Amino acid sequence: MAKTRAQKEQTKDILSQKLRDSKSIIFADYRGLNMSQLADLRTKLREQEAEFTITKNTLMGIAFKEVNLPTPPKEIEEGPTATLFTFGDEIAPIKTLVKALKEAQIGKIKGGIVDGEIMDSFSVIRLSNLPGKLELRGQVVGLIASPLQGMVGVLQANLRNLVYALNQIKEQKAA
Repeated sequence: MAKTRAQKEQTKDILSQKLRDSKSIIFADYRGLNMSQLADLRTKLREQEAEFTITKNTLMGIAFKEVNLPTPPKEIEEGPTATLFTFGDEIAPIKTLVKALKEAQIGKIKGGIVDGEIMDSFSVIRLSNLPGKLELRGQVVGLIASPLQGMVGVLQANLRNLVYALNQIKEQKAA
């Protein structure tokens, strides 16, 4: 059943709002994924504050123009396209999508926009291999804390050596 002009206008408005609110937008070829795989993927992505939708390329193009985002490359518009909108962490949902497509050995990443920068499929896949925000924060905290832990160890060693020396003196006087 064909959509009416009003329905298309409403869909375009919804897409425009999602484009404005998204931290990153990834385009993928979803052909070959069955409905259960798509449903599982959407559930996982929803848990990560992301949404995976299938939309008409023409409506997406109109929404892009309305929002004044950089126009994605033409190869993104070729064939059926599913779009990942991330609203929380930019990287975690991308990792989930890339992993799901890789496990299913079906579909592929076409490209995307992350922080206003257009990325090709290779760049998106490389980005998905990076650690997530929480992991990176943990690594930074570890790097900052490491020298401090070493300094604390050195300072404790001096105190510990003083206690050992005093203990030895006490034992010698007792004997």
